[in-house]
Amino acid sequence: MAEQRGLHDDRERGDQPAPDDQKPRQTILAQEIESGLNELERPADGLLLSGLSAGLDIGFGPLFMAVLTTLVATSWGEPLTEIVVANAYAVGFIFVILGRSELFTEHTTLAVLPVLDGQASIRQLSRLWGLVYLGNVVGGGVFAAVAVSLAPAYGIAESGAFVDIAKNLLNHGAPLLLVGGVLAGWLMGLLSWLVTAARETMARVFFVWLIATTIGLAHLPHSIAGNVEVLAGMLLSPSITALDYARFLVLATVGNAIGGSTFVALLKYGHVVRGSE
Repeated sequence: MAEQRGLHDDRERGDQPAPDDQKPRQTILAQEIESGLNELERPADGLLLSGLSAGLDIGFGPLFMAVLTTLVATSWGEPLTEIVVANAYAVGFIFVILGRSELFTEHTTLAVLPVLDGQASIRQLSRLWGLVYLGNVVGGGVFAAVAVSLAPAYGIAESGAFVDIAKNLLNHGAPLLLVGGVLAGWLMGLLSWLVTAARETMARVFFVWLIATTIGLAHLPHSIAGNVEVLAGMLLSPSITALDYARFLVLATVGNAIGGSTFVALLKYGHVVRGSE
C-alpha cells in the first residue's frame, strides 16, 4: 500500500516537465498503467478485432522483406541487403503501433503494469492476452496466405524469398529460439515504454523503427511478425513442416512473454516505485 501511495503522489508531481523537457519516469509509468487499464477494460469483440487488424497490418513488413530480397538478390552484397531488408521489417510495426492496433508483444509490458500496481487482476490480463494473441495469429495467417498467393503471381516477390526469410528464423535449436524470443520481447517492452516517453509523433516513429529494425537485423523471433514469416514459408516449401511452425510459435511466444513481463514491466515498475520512496 505504501508503494502504491508513493506512486500516486509521484503521478501528481510528475505532471510538471523535467528540466530537460523529458517526461519524468513517474509520468511515463502512470501513463503506461492508464493505457493498460483502458485496454484491459475494452469489450472482448473490440480487442479481438483490434488484434486481427494488427495481425493483418504487421504482415506488410515480411511482404516488403520478400519484395526487397527478390529485387536486390545478390547484387548489393549480403551485409547491405541484410540492413535494407531489416528496415523493411520495421514497416509493419510502424503501421500497427502508430495505428493503435493491439499487438500481443506490446501488451507483455503494457497490460502487466496495472496488475503489478494492484489495479487489475491476472484474470483480466489472461483475457486480454488470449483475445489479442488469437486475433494477431489469425490476422497474420490470413495475410500470409494472401501474400504467398498474390506476390509471386504479380511478379513482385519470388517464392524462394519467403522460404529464405522463414528459414532464417528456424535455423536454431529450441534453447536459442527461446532466448532469442526473450530478447525480442524485452525490446518490444522497451518500445512500449519509449513510445509513451516520446512527446512527438516523429520521435515515436523513430523508436518504432529503431526497435523493429534491431529485431529484424538480428533475426530475433517475434511471435506475431514471425507467425507471418514462418507460415508463408511453410505454405510454399515442403521442407518447412507444421511441426516447425508450431515449435517456432510456442517458443517465440513464451520467450516474448518472459522478456516483456520480466525485463521491462517488472523492472521498470520496481525501479520507479522504489526510486520514488
